[in-house]
Amino acid sequence: MTIDLPSFSPCDALVALMVAVSASDMNMRTAELVAIERTVNHAPIFANYDIDRIRAVSQTVITLFEEEDGLDALFGLVRDALPDELYLTAYALCCDIAAADGRSGQDEAVMLAEIRHQFAIDRLHSAAIELSARVRHQVL
Repeated sequence: MTIDLPSFSPCDALVALMVAVSASDMNMRTAELVAIERTVNHAPIFANYDIDRIRAVSQTVITLFEEEDGLDALFGLVRDALPDELYLTAYALCCDIAAADGRSGQDEAVMLAEIRHQFAIDRLHSAAIELSARVRHQVL
């Protein structure tokens, strides 16, 4: 089956990555979905983003996850849309989504590792971003 892939804006690409992290374990938890919506509503990078785009972008990600080479296609769309200077921002947003429900499973860790690889994020930078996300989402 051939999928007619949309083109993404930079903000669409960020949303797609956050959705991909949430969906990576095949269980999009409410806390993660709320975190995505909260991020889009409050993060300065999304100031001019049409929040109604979240549904279409999410559906694209889910559809791609059902395809054999869907992850490669997703990263192709994201790389085409996302400027290099937003790679660390993308990784930070994804780490926040992974940490949002208080548990980061193996599937999410694998997806974060793939994002690090795709964007050639330095291990020291990624470790700092991951620690920052964990401490921000710490619970008692």
